[in-house]
Amino acid sequence: MTLLTRAESTADHNDGELSTTGHGRHAEDRSGSQVTGLWTLLRLMVRRDRWRAPIWILSLTALTAYFVNAIAVVMDEDTLASMVVFVKNPVMGLITGPGYGLDEITIAPFVVGMYGVFLMIGAALMSIQTMTRHTRAEEQSGRAELIRANVTGRHTQLLAALILTLAMNLVAGFLMSLAFYFSEAKPEPFSSALLFGASIAAAGCVFAAISAVTVQLTSFSRAASGIAGAVLAASFVVRGLGDMSAVAGGDLDWLSWFSPLGWSQQTAPYTLDRWAPLLLSAAAVLALIGLSLFLQSRRDLSAGIFADRLGRPTASPFLSTSTGLALRLQRSSLTWWSIGIFAMALIFGSFTGAMEDGAAGMPKEILDLMGGSRGIVDGYIGYMALYFAMIVSAYAIIAVSGLRAEETSFRTEPVLAAAVGRGRWVLSWTLVTLLGSLWLMTVAGVGEGLGAAASTGDWSLLGPAILGHVAQTASVWVLLGLALALYGLAPRLQGLVWILFVYSAGMALFGQMMRLDEAVLDTSVFVRIGQYPAQDLSAEAVLTLTAATAVLLALGVVGFRRRNLITA
Repeated sequence: MTLLTRAESTADHNDGELSTTGHGRHAEDRSGSQVTGLWTLLRLMVRRDRWRAPIWILSLTALTAYFVNAIAVVMDEDTLASMVVFVKNPVMGLITGPGYGLDEITIAPFVVGMYGVFLMIGAALMSIQTMTRHTRAEEQSGRAELIRANVTGRHTQLLAALILTLAMNLVAGFLMSLAFYFSEAKPEPFSSALLFGASIAAAGCVFAAISAVTVQLTSFSRAASGIAGAVLAASFVVRGLGDMSAVAGGDLDWLSWFSPLGWSQQTAPYTLDRWAPLLLSAAAVLALIGLSLFLQSRRDLSAGIFADRLGRPTASPFLSTSTGLALRLQRSSLTWWSIGIFAMALIFGSFTGAMEDGAAGMPKEILDLMGGSRGIVDGYIGYMALYFAMIVSAYAIIAVSGLRAEETSFRTEPVLAAAVGRGRWVLSWTLVTLLGSLWLMTVAGVGEGLGAAASTGDWSLLGPAILGHVAQTASVWVLLGLALALYGLAPRLQGLVWILFVYSAGMALFGQMMRLDEAVLDTSVFVRIGQYPAQDLSAEAVLTLTAATAVLLALGVVGFRRRNLITA
């Protein structure tokens, strides 16, 4: 059995599979090449992702089909015309984009403008996870060393991961173009639909290249994903500020051109049909790939460009506990999330004054759609509380996924070999994540409240802003609980929690706009609590969601205690 076959068997074992074939033919390639064994290793990656890749691609395609068909069915010309005022609101520029094609609104540009950026974020997350999984995670687990011990080039693994990820984006973009073109909206021409798919694929490709760089910087897969995720968040904020300024008639619209998401949105399918902005994406991909190859040639296997910081010679007594260890492992991630969320909340809150000034003459239907029947300020703060609940939910799901990363990297077994029970270890990790989610929602509320108070001069907004954000924590906890339940019962299915997350976020953001029934809207975990201070908080919903979280956590603990660990 060749070392590559052993690596394949080990990789499949960690995915809960058994390998039945092996490949060692890359030894026939030219010895000494930096990309020796490229196609053999690419086949291994494709085999490992034979379920993950289709799920990602088909999920993005299904979302596209759902958005365009749902809008085409529920909205006629009059309804679309009434939505123009809402879409032209600066807050929607911040969240969705510049809103091209609003003068003569039709279904196609409406869907592109309202939902395109969220599909781009989905493609970016697909790229980040795929790149990290096949590069830094392999080095961290030691499997990359087995492969490199055979006749394999230095850059083989990185380039194979890039080819796979870029191909996934291109296939997803093409299928999304087909789903868009053959929808109930019947948009013409096909070249515009193709541009729409290409713009989403381009955003995903840029973040694949960004991830190729971040995996060179640190020796930990979680940190590499976190850095790439921070770049994604920064890109969204920069684009949002530029688009918000453009919608409001400000002079900061140029900021959108500093964001990969902004480049894709500037193509404006079905309005301007500009292919030229994608040249920026292509240039960025090539430059970042070149940088990643350069950085990889300057570091050792399993090491990062940034050297690991030496720890203290003696550990604190708190670190000897399971809770202390869980906190130490999540500390860095929680710190960076706190900084990012506070900055975002402070910036978003500072636009409250502008929202208040622009509320004059706004139709009552638009105020109600914002959740602000008591005023646009309350509606804006309540809406942003809902928005930050979605962001923090992503943190919670990623943090719980860290349990699986610890187990597959064989670091859980040494912990459990000490005087730490399975239930205690899982609950300790979960407790840190639960409190971390509460902390992040509090930070978001403080930032939003400070920004709103400073921009309006009304410091009485601080308390309601904090309360409204903290109350949404219960919806975050439900998704956290589901992620833990899947980890305990069926670790390979843990990624399914993202489907519920995307569905719930879509219902909360756009369900009322699409005039769906209340019973359908209530299936989202984000809409039950209420957008305080615009709406009254539902104590019943908070208690129900908290109780559901407790049940899911119990299922996760019981499942983890009963199943076998993934061991070497």
